[in-house]
Amino acid sequence: MSQGPELHVTGGAGGLAARYEDMEAMARLTDDVSAELLALSGWCHQLLVHDDVLASAVLHPEGVARFEAALLGALDDSDGLTTVAADIGLRAGKLRASAAAYRITDEAQAELLDLTRWFAGAWVGVTFPVSAPLLTTAGLGAVLAGEALDVDWQRLLTDHPGVIDTIVGATPGLVSGLAGLPVVADVPAGARLLGLLYPDGEARVKSLGVDDSDEPAMTEPPQGFSDLMAGLDYRNRKAHGRDQGQIDVRIVEKVLPDGTVQRSYIVDIPGTKDWHPVPLQENKHLNDLGTNLHAMAGDPTAYQQGIAEALRRAGARPGDPVMLVGHSQGGMVAVRAANDFVRSGEFNVTHVVTAGSPVGRMEVPDRVRVLSLDNEHDVVPHLDAADNPDAPNRTTVTFSDQEGTIGDNHDIEKAYLPAAGALDSSDDPSVRAYRESAQRFFSGDRVETQVYQVTRKHE
Repeated sequence: MSQGPELHVTGGAGGLAARYEDMEAMARLTDDVSAELLALSGWCHQLLVHDDVLASAVLHPEGVARFEAALLGALDDSDGLTTVAADIGLRAGKLRASAAAYRITDEAQAELLDLTRWFAGAWVGVTFPVSAPLLTTAGLGAVLAGEALDVDWQRLLTDHPGVIDTIVGATPGLVSGLAGLPVVADVPAGARLLGLLYPDGEARVKSLGVDDSDEPAMTEPPQGFSDLMAGLDYRNRKAHGRDQGQIDVRIVEKVLPDGTVQRSYIVDIPGTKDWHPVPLQENKHLNDLGTNLHAMAGDPTAYQQGIAEALRRAGARPGDPVMLVGHSQGGMVAVRAANDFVRSGEFNVTHVVTAGSPVGRMEVPDRVRVLSLDNEHDVVPHLDAADNPDAPNRTTVTFSDQEGTIGDNHDIEKAYLPAAGALDSSDDPSVRAYRESAQRFFSGDRVETQVYQVTRKHE
């Protein structure tokens, strides 16, 4: 059996940010040791003028003098207790400063890259009367040369998906540089501006009942990432045409020794199905371009409203663990929903799994663990022009699977399902920590899958 693609892991329990936190924790511990040693040194110094010591000096002055000289040496010599305590305190300060410097450097590098792209776009916008003909000529030349050389453009782009980061990152500056258009600070602001052309509306949720198919992912409790991805792939394949907007809630039950039934909930959230490029028109299907823009902007969506209603109907209570699993657009909506659900207290989202989703600019509550699975040849995760942050609660797993086309590199069955299988056998510390923290979802005795269709209604 194939072991799947090789995985590269950043963030999570074994990531750089976790190491920075370890450095800061070590600095605090070292501070405590230094403080305790300094307190001990102060107490020992008080012995030098203690009443009993002074009284003894009358009877045995030489002995007391030797005692005090020895104690002072032990306390204040270059290798004495006071010096050692001060040195330990200095080391704590250095540790703290190093951790802060590393964090600042990482953040500054990301901000510098954003600014570089923004100003590059702004230059094109400001000089548009001159730059437009030049860029058009260069673009046509590249197309003609590509046709002459029989260039596979999809292959070229998916081999170099970083081009997408550059183009998307420069777009806010380009818009800002064009005369008469508003200043757009960053990618989320640009998405929010475009999102005004695609009104979102409210969610309409229809219960479709229990999935009684013979699909194992729907009828057998998941045991790991591969089973999670298989369920998401199945629901994604069902959510097409008039069945767009299908999601499901897998209710995982564990029977405890005392007979109590413990329930956890897994929501499968498919991605974009309808690009609907025509603006200012009502579209009942919410797996569309409008939802992408609203989610990229970090705004709540009708899709998210539908997920909340599906969880209510499935019986999820505020304390029940919830995992959101999303592909592409579904991953963006999942991360945003996790934010809002946790802050409102209505649902206890503890875990999120995304596949091929641009979620690098989205905030995640500290108590929510996110694992993002990204194909290096998939352009979609690059649509936010940002790397996923290296944080203790955010694990990013990348793998290389070049299928040759944009669609196939983004496909769950062809690209992401094999990678999920590799995750199950990974011994990476961050993956292992995530897997262990999610055991509540992977150790059920039975599962029931409730299916819902979420569409959009406009006022």
